[in-house]
Amino acid sequence: MNYRIYKTKEELVKSLAEELYQFINGLKKDKITLAISGGTTPYILFEQWAKYYSEKLPWNKLHFFWVDERCVPPTSDESNYGNTKKTLFDKISISNPNIHRIMGENPPKLEARRYTEEIAATVEAANGRPRFDIILLGMGDDGHTASIFPPHMELLTSAKAVETTQNPYNLQNRITLTGPVINNAAQVYFLVTGKSKAPVISAIFKKEKGFELFPAAHIKPMDGKLIWVLDEEAADGLQDSEQNKI
Repeated sequence: MNYRIYKTKEELVKSLAEELYQFINGLKKDKITLAISGGTTPYILFEQWAKYYSEKLPWNKLHFFWVDERCVPPTSDESNYGNTKKTLFDKISISNPNIHRIMGENPPKLEARRYTEEIAATVEAANGRPRFDIILLGMGDDGHTASIFPPHMELLTSAKAVETTQNPYNLQNRITLTGPVINNAAQVYFLVTGKSKAPVISAIFKKEKGFELFPAAHIKPMDGKLIWVLDEEAADGLQDSEQNKI
């Protein structure tokens, strides 16, 4: 497992912001595609970008997509797009055509179809599927990632690039990228912080009994790179963590 452990969430984000900056600048492409997640840790990362990289990152080349979205309006506090707008887009100079949001206010099935078409028109293809340059993932306490929850493991092997689903705990409608598209990315980062994530991280890393029931365990890029970025609390159950600790 390719992973790194940082003492705090803030140190993790500071290091990752610089790493992504270096990686993006190293890509000799006119168009670089990112699929990003919501959540506290990504928003701290975006704030870091806005504060220290607003004049350094090639925003004109970056095309932002979302790994998943709640079916809510963009003004909702639950909107992944809306929170990214507040923490990043409102603070940098980026063109609207470079922002490819999932329109959570639209009928879910129609929006999943529309978003599939937008991805196909913008993201280069490889292996018969869209290939994002970078995907940033989070993980829930139940091992879900994107909006692929344990009751909906079929989304890990769906033939579609984008699917509709529901949060099984509150039945909220969601739209998500599927497993094959995530696993087709060139570079995938898992950003996982907090003590509540430690049992699942331990189970996945040690392949403990039942670990296959966690959707996050099935994120294994075909020919890309997977990097887990953890804080000490999330990595609490990893016995050999000292060798990867930063």
